[in-house]
Amino acid sequence: MSFHHRMMLQRYGLGCTTSLYSEVLFDPIFTPIFTAVLGTGGFAIGASTITYASLASAIATTAISIGLQALLAQAPKPPKPEDGRAPLNQAIPYRIYAVGRTRVAGARMMWEAKGSNLYSVQAIAGHRIKSFNRFYLNDDEVTVVDNVVQPLTTGGRYGAGSANVRLYTRLGANPETPYAELVSALGADGIWTNDHRGDGQASLAMRAHNADAQDQQTAFPYGAPSPSVEIDGAYCWDFRDPAQDPADQSTWTWTRNAAIILAWHLCFNEFGFGLDYRKALLPVLDLWKEDADICDEDIPLAGGGTEKRYQCNGWDTTENGPKSGLNAILATCDGHLVARGDGARILTVGKFRESRTATLTDADIVGHNVQYGVLFEDECNRLVPKFTYPATNYTSCDTDFFEDTDAQIAAGRVLTMEGTYEWCHQWRQARRLGKRDWLRQRQEVKGSLDVRLSGINAVYARWVRLDTPKRLPKLDGKLIENRRSIVALTKGGFTMDFIEHPDGIDDWNPATEEGQQPPVPPAPNASEISTPVVNLIQAKANGGSVYIRVVVIDPEDGSYTPVVRYRVADADGLGTPGAWVEQRNPSANPSGGYINLSTGNVPVDEVLDIQVAFIASNRRYSNWSVTETVTSTAYPNPPEEVTDVSATGSVNPGEAVFQWTSPNDETYEGARAYWNTVNSFTDATLFGTKYSGPDVVNHYRLTGISAGTRYGFVVSVNPSNVPGDPVPTGPFTVS
Repeated sequence: MSFHHRMMLQRYGLGCTTSLYSEVLFDPIFTPIFTAVLGTGGFAIGASTITYASLASAIATTAISIGLQALLAQAPKPPKPEDGRAPLNQAIPYRIYAVGRTRVAGARMMWEAKGSNLYSVQAIAGHRIKSFNRFYLNDDEVTVVDNVVQPLTTGGRYGAGSANVRLYTRLGANPETPYAELVSALGADGIWTNDHRGDGQASLAMRAHNADAQDQQTAFPYGAPSPSVEIDGAYCWDFRDPAQDPADQSTWTWTRNAAIILAWHLCFNEFGFGLDYRKALLPVLDLWKEDADICDEDIPLAGGGTEKRYQCNGWDTTENGPKSGLNAILATCDGHLVARGDGARILTVGKFRESRTATLTDADIVGHNVQYGVLFEDECNRLVPKFTYPATNYTSCDTDFFEDTDAQIAAGRVLTMEGTYEWCHQWRQARRLGKRDWLRQRQEVKGSLDVRLSGINAVYARWVRLDTPKRLPKLDGKLIENRRSIVALTKGGFTMDFIEHPDGIDDWNPATEEGQQPPVPPAPNASEISTPVVNLIQAKANGGSVYIRVVVIDPEDGSYTPVVRYRVADADGLGTPGAWVEQRNPSANPSGGYINLSTGNVPVDEVLDIQVAFIASNRRYSNWSVTETVTSTAYPNPPEEVTDVSATGSVNPGEAVFQWTSPNDETYEGARAYWNTVNSFTDATLFGTKYSGPDVVNHYRLTGISAGTRYGFVVSVNPSNVPGDPVPTGPFTVS
């Protein structure tokens, strides 16, 4: 053994072991925390000191939770989606948090009758939220105009005689605004005063006025109205956006991205884990950005258009503890989360990448327990994915299941398991998640490995390639998935539970694997008109303009006229939506069980909310469908790359000049200039955008660059701000 070899073993704490040194330990992703481990005591990360004892205990705390595994392990789970229909009634209710778009009734804070009026206040979420979208009284969706609930029919429910209902909302600002009408009615009695603001708490208030005795049953057939709402939940820090500051919540954005929501829950959610983002996220921020981008990847749909790969929507209470929400979020993205010894968290969502793969050799393994087959009590020949379906007013629903009929015949019965994805609200996403769990469940090679310290990188990796011709010849060259790893010093270092990685787990053919949209039971409103069920919404670009294509399920009633309405989701840049614009489609004809609808030109390059309703021959409207969101991108295709790119340092300190030639592309709008201290575009700093026409030589002066050898990148953009590929400038020197 060379002197260098012995010194490296000693440096990494492996000198007293019999293991062979593995070059994997030089991996820059997982091993920088060990470079400071010299002597005794501890080492500093930021303002904190990490002791070696805590490092040893936390080094391989691995957590992975998917829908099926969470169910089998009886892990803590959030409330069922049906629980969001009625408010909690407790003396001291648990706090609630919500992410994405979901329906929730919250917890009742006040319920008081005075004269002919009933007053109530419900705590919807213990944090600021983006918006209130839809309102329900009991199971009736209602329209609210200037805080007044519109009767479902003329002189009918919630409006018979003198009856009326008013709803008021607060988004959870700090400080918040009191409910003036409640203070006016109840303040003198000290029941609800100006001091009852609810700072930082999103809330919903109601005032219901009784009807005359003969109209009371018509106005309130279910008794006192019980409000619930569909909301857009928490704002989260999107670490991919340089304009957002983790220390300034006013810069954050609302999102459904599962990776960004998970980061919020780990570090910023008051009811989450409370980790320091500087330790948990910043050391591995590039990895988090990669996985957030994967969650936002567009997955093609069988009927046309796309949807995001992994979205997350849901709510939970503090009764369950933060692990409940963690499991629910991980289930929506087939997520694998590990805790590194320095406190960093590494997320790997469900999409195989060679960059997240480590290697274990014969020298790294000291023991194994491999199962080549499935025990009868563990056998599953049918997997039923379950998700939360907004089209049925946010209830649990099944998608088409996965099954093996030959295995059912051999077993003599159907052995069913459920894949539970409660915070998944897209049925196609539930099918994709279900397929991944189904293929894993069918794998026969499972077991555990006892891993030496030399195999520590494999403990952190989600996928492991085995180089084991002597110890495990049957698995030599195989790819396994690290399901859970724990510290086990008596077994050599770590114990890793694994399963063989299924072939084709990332393959997806929408035409054959998407399945059928779950049925929606008829739910006529007070006008006895069925609510439309949306199958697909797609933004279609057309020569710089955009129209919206909407596909709804045929209600099999030719007297209905479909109407589509849209609005800009953020009309003023502060989160306030614009006015609804309706467009009727009287000539739309059913085809193959669906009705294809389209709008005229809509505002381009905006996030739009879309809803659909039916109008009967008596001109009454059905309830509006579930709100869907789409971006009206006028130029979805990226422009061509810029050419002749170069950069030179200026004689002025901190300055450089970039030069490039615009492509001969009519969709070229301009180019963004980036610089970095290393030759990598991943975490490069955006300086600005220079706008020009096609086929033009551009010069752009950058300022405020730190001194030294630097690297630049130029990225073309089209009028919709869709970027092309980055083109490097090569190194340049800044004085």
